[in-house]
Amino acid sequence: MTDLTFIDFCAGIGAGRLALENLWLTCLGFSEIDKKAEWTYRILHDSNEENLGDLTKIDPKKLPDFNLLIAGFPCQTFSVIGQRKWMDDKRGNIIFHLIDIMKQKDIKYFLLENVKGLVNHDNGKSLKTIMKSLDEAGYYVKWQVLNSVHYGVPQMRERIYFVGFRKDLLPKDFDFVFPNSQKQTTKVEDFLIDTNELTFGEKQQTYQTFIKYLGNKYNKDKHSIDALLSNEHLVLDTRQSDIRLYHNKVPTLRLGRHGILYVRDNKFRKLSGYESILLQWFPKKLAIKAKEKIPDIHLLRQAGNAMTVTTIQAVAEEMLKSIKSIS
Repeated sequence: MTDLTFIDFCAGIGAGRLALENLWLTCLGFSEIDKKAEWTYRILHDSNEENLGDLTKIDPKKLPDFNLLIAGFPCQTFSVIGQRKWMDDKRGNIIFHLIDIMKQKDIKYFLLENVKGLVNHDNGKSLKTIMKSLDEAGYYVKWQVLNSVHYGVPQMRERIYFVGFRKDLLPKDFDFVFPNSQKQTTKVEDFLIDTNELTFGEKQQTYQTFIKYLGNKYNKDKHSIDALLSNEHLVLDTRQSDIRLYHNKVPTLRLGRHGILYVRDNKFRKLSGYESILLQWFPKKLAIKAKEKIPDIHLLRQAGNAMTVTTIQAVAEEMLKSIKSIS
């Protein structure tokens, strides 16, 4: 048990919250501007708390006292699939609003997540700016890129994670160590389990689009339908011009990504929102609740924008070990 409290900023559907609550931390509130994501968040977490809303408009003085700040701050500014802007995009400034909250509330610890693209954005200048700002705010900070496939889910999802500890709490020789990678023990077939079928029209459209895709100049004569269908649980990524094939794992779930197919029972199926939520390691009982109330297209988008529960939990466990050692 722990008496640590946290507020869930840029909450999305609350993967960070779930990870921290699994470790017995107490959530005191959340902040999310996407109303559809908020709806899913409330369903998944049975939450009736007030949404703190746009964190750029929050008065930190009005927030309750809390120990740890967690945020998957907006990634579109840094992502390789975005326009990779920096100061010209207000979403890229969210980090500085978070730092202001940290300073005004004298937060002891933080855990932040963003896309891997932040590492090399603007030749590394963006990352250096963030690290410098956090250091000047009074925090020991360490970052590392981790892949969700090494932390209990069959999803290749590389993200950068930042952990921070207020410097005045630390001994001089303090050094945070990120969790070790784990051998993949999960099987993708345990996640690709949706029983919902597409309507006849949707199925026909999906199939015809896929056939056309296989015939483009990048894929023509490289793959046969029979050969693909002979591989049970083969995952096919059609996002790029050339088809990408995966065994026992799926490519990174992304906001708005609908190009993932897989083979089951000698048929092609589309990855569903329900399956995507499972691939971010939300428990099946919660994913079913979401599936029953949230349109599939929204779940696909929200899962693509979410953090992976197991990875956040692994990092937070190491943070708790460090906190215990310095207490």
